[in-house]
Amino acid sequence: MKAPIPGTTDEPTGPVGSSPSLSRLLSGPTGLGTKSLRFTPAMEPEPVPVPAPDAQSPPLAALPEPGPRPASQRIEGLYCPPAVRDDRALADEINDRLVQWAEQEVGLYPDTDLREALVGFDAGRSVVLCHPDAPGIDHLMAAARLLIGENAVDDYFCEAEYGGSADRRGAVLIVAQSAIDPAHNTPRYEADWRAGIEAHPALRSMRSAMDYFYALATPAQAHRFRHDIANLYLGYNAEGDCISRQRTPAVWEYLVQRQFNSFRPCLTLTDSIGGYELPAQLFADPGVQRAVALSSNASTICNDLYSLRKEQASGRFHYSLPTVIAAEEECSIEEAFQKAVEVHNEIVHRFEEQAAALSVTNPLTARFVTGLHNWMTGNHEWHAGNVGTRYATSP
Repeated sequence: MKAPIPGTTDEPTGPVGSSPSLSRLLSGPTGLGTKSLRFTPAMEPEPVPVPAPDAQSPPLAALPEPGPRPASQRIEGLYCPPAVRDDRALADEINDRLVQWAEQEVGLYPDTDLREALVGFDAGRSVVLCHPDAPGIDHLMAAARLLIGENAVDDYFCEAEYGGSADRRGAVLIVAQSAIDPAHNTPRYEADWRAGIEAHPALRSMRSAMDYFYALATPAQAHRFRHDIANLYLGYNAEGDCISRQRTPAVWEYLVQRQFNSFRPCLTLTDSIGGYELPAQLFADPGVQRAVALSSNASTICNDLYSLRKEQASGRFHYSLPTVIAAEEECSIEEAFQKAVEVHNEIVHRFEEQAAALSVTNPLTARFVTGLHNWMTGNHEWHAGNVGTRYATSP
């Protein structure tokens, strides 16, 4: 049966257990001493009181009531097992703290409409869905701040409505990278650099988010994240080049772009936010790198599919997996959408096979690839839950 664009169904497709490879992955490692490394879905956040605002800071204005969220509407035929955990109350608590951080610490999105958009983005639900093994709310907040910071860089430096420009991304993105990868030169110019970072809300946000991340990550994990963000910005520049020339890339080239311009930085945080570390030599293993790439590719193509109507409605030049398939194969966008769903599904199955093979090699590797799986399924559920709001503009 063909999926409409972005045609939906309230029933999940591909339940957990439908794939032998996936069942082996989710069961985790076995044997003496591995019980603590098996994934358990029931996670209660540790009670951490919200810190009182600085006496000199203006009081935080009342947040808009979260209100009812739309029911999850999955694209028919899009394969992805359901998320492990969805906790609305915890998500709202994280959203409240994010607004407090954005307003009182980094001055991000000061305009009222932008503030409401920050709440509407629902980053709290995203990290709750994607990191069900986080040991406490501080770990979830670290992931949420980085997510908001990355989104701010994209908004301010890549989106025209915020003043970004497709053909001038390189210079600003290299400065954005320095917000998490500090400049080292002479005292005078380092002072100038610090002033430049503090002068822009997106740069302040990334600098602050990284400082919080340092408190719970090892140096190797922080270095890994910086590397993945640099690759993300490389992908932003590739996209900017195509947009400025209004050139639709070939499908294979697009998929290469998407492997860099992807959710990968969020996925590689899975051990940091889970409260443990996959050692650098295990993370660098080619099989683990393949699993990371496949899970991030599937997650990013999921975004392509759910946001197609929104992008079409914008009236601006854009390209995504459905549009590049339509251009290359000279078919309708509806047919291309179906083909893109098939590409997504094949990548998910390839990830499951790779993750299942890795899960029997090492307990920590098994834990890490389970975290990748959780992020992928949580990301899908977050997108499906935003149909009718952030994403699909028509049924």
